[in-house]
Amino acid sequence: MQSNKVERIKYLVDLLNNASKAYYAQDEEIMSNYEYDKLYDELTALEQETGVILSNSPTTQVGYEAVDELPKEQHESPMLSLGKTKDRDELRAWLHGNPAILSWKMDGLTIVLSYSDGKLAKAVTRGNGEIGEVITNNARTFKNLPLNISYKGELVIRGEAVISYSDFERMNAEITNPEEKYKNPRNLCSGSVRQLNNEITAKRNVQFYAFSLVRADEVDFHNSKEEQYRFLEQQGFSVVERIMVNEENILDAIGTFEQRIQTYDIPSDGLVLTYEDIAYGQSLGRTAKFPRDSIAFKWADELRETTLKEIEWSASRTGLINPVAIFEPVELEGTTVSRASVHNISILRGLKLGIGDRITVYKANMIIPQIAENLTCSDNVTIPDRCPVCGGKTQIKQLNEVQSLYCINEKCPAKMIKSFTLFVSRDAMNIDGLSEATLEKFIDYGFIHEYADLFRLQQHREEIVRLDGFGEKSYNNLMDSVERARTTTLPRVIYGIGIANIGVANAKMICKYFDYSFERMQSADVETLSAIDGVGEVIASAFAEFMHDEENIKLMEHLMAQLHLEKPEASAEEQTLEGKIFVITGSLNHFDNRNTLKELIEQKGGKVTGSVTSKTTCLINNDSTSNSTKNKKAKELGVEILTEDEFMGNYL
Repeated sequence: MQSNKVERIKYLVDLLNNASKAYYAQDEEIMSNYEYDKLYDELTALEQETGVILSNSPTTQVGYEAVDELPKEQHESPMLSLGKTKDRDELRAWLHGNPAILSWKMDGLTIVLSYSDGKLAKAVTRGNGEIGEVITNNARTFKNLPLNISYKGELVIRGEAVISYSDFERMNAEITNPEEKYKNPRNLCSGSVRQLNNEITAKRNVQFYAFSLVRADEVDFHNSKEEQYRFLEQQGFSVVERIMVNEENILDAIGTFEQRIQTYDIPSDGLVLTYEDIAYGQSLGRTAKFPRDSIAFKWADELRETTLKEIEWSASRTGLINPVAIFEPVELEGTTVSRASVHNISILRGLKLGIGDRITVYKANMIIPQIAENLTCSDNVTIPDRCPVCGGKTQIKQLNEVQSLYCINEKCPAKMIKSFTLFVSRDAMNIDGLSEATLEKFIDYGFIHEYADLFRLQQHREEIVRLDGFGEKSYNNLMDSVERARTTTLPRVIYGIGIANIGVANAKMICKYFDYSFERMQSADVETLSAIDGVGEVIASAFAEFMHDEENIKLMEHLMAQLHLEKPEASAEEQTLEGKIFVITGSLNHFDNRNTLKELIEQKGGKVTGSVTSKTTCLINNDSTSNSTKNKKAKELGVEILTEDEFMGNYL
């Protein structure tokens, strides 16, 4: 019996660590918060029962390791997780008669800020609690963060970087391709804060809310946590919204927050309760993982039991077919819900879903409908072997231990609609007035069958002006946009036709390699394409397969006949890096990523390679004093090592 429990512990540790890695390091979510909390509680109980705690257990570890792309730094003091409860009476009992402060537990990315002589000196992410990522340049763009404060001593504070729901929805509304939309504000914020180019961070409207003062030398806060918050507000910081509570009013205060979360614009996944008396809280010490002066309150998810009616299968441009659970409507958090995404085949099978099963559903963070548990587990859902849209064959593919269903028919109408959506998008042909709904109408009415038909819509003028939502003005605006799109560049076309794995950057590289000759790239074989820096065999095979397909050859011939392609002209004066070879390593401050800098170097005639040789002009590394392999090799060969700023000053 003990051995079975130990095996279960090992399984849960691996499962929860993988979920934490996806959530904290890769900005992905492979299980719901509800499921994670449930499994975490099971692991804690098993560890207490058996006395077995593995060294890598999430009950003893905090967060996950920081990613490699940003510089790392150890925190002055460990950033611990908080103990948690969902029981309101337990939260009240935790007070032991002491006053405390109840505040939002915001759902973003925790940041530590250091100020010296009244100026922002450093910003570091939480990372694994011991070591975080340095994101100072990005923090300078947080829209509500003071860069200079009146206090001139050494100040260290902690807070949460967040993106509001309204900003999240605004940014998603600007993305025409549904598959490219951001999943949630927390993931968008994490990716924004950890960018290598702070211009991108600045565009994302990241906000910062302070929730803890770590150090402020020679300031007397009269042993009051609230005094610390007021001090921070006086310095210009936005401080987490809070209510002073005691045993008499804490339940009412929780109710106040609960009512507000429905319309609160900042993502929150619960509340935090902290003792007002600083000395008392510090006297309690800490456990190996939790401080004892604070505790988190997570919303007890409002669960509703219902019956699963069917699984709807939703197809996309890439062929991915997502399962969606349709169930008897229930009231959740003030709204009626009847469907929830199941995300993929792995989750579907894990839940053992079957038609007619009794399931419980909830809203993750009181917003997104999810299945919490399957009470009957009949496991009778048949995974379709045919696409629900075109009837073509389907195939289950596995990536990073996650199984998903795909339609393998390249001519699937679902792919057709999504493909046209990509083709008219901003980074492709940039044709205004063609939403996915409008494209679907045009396809249904037979106005468009291939890309070239978009430039022949004038043939259907009379039918279009009579459509709902159109008219002469809308039609004329659309035609103006179509005419503007006729004059374009080859990289936009190559990206727009949606070849697998060909993004904007890859499209530019391939076109440049073939000197913007469509005929040359159309006839290129896999070996030739694979030789292009940054392409590789997978992309090369997909590109060649598309270009050599007889039907695609005809489609591209028809499309090219409708377009006027402009070739980027690089003057001799711009080729300032001709004959020079560079190697880029480490994180960058002025560019989105290494590929962005690589493209700029190549535009100016230079070449970027992956390893340092005697032919290398210089190694670009912001950490020029590190003992990395590339730095050592450069020093051995006498190759110059320049920081990003030095490189820009010398060569750009």
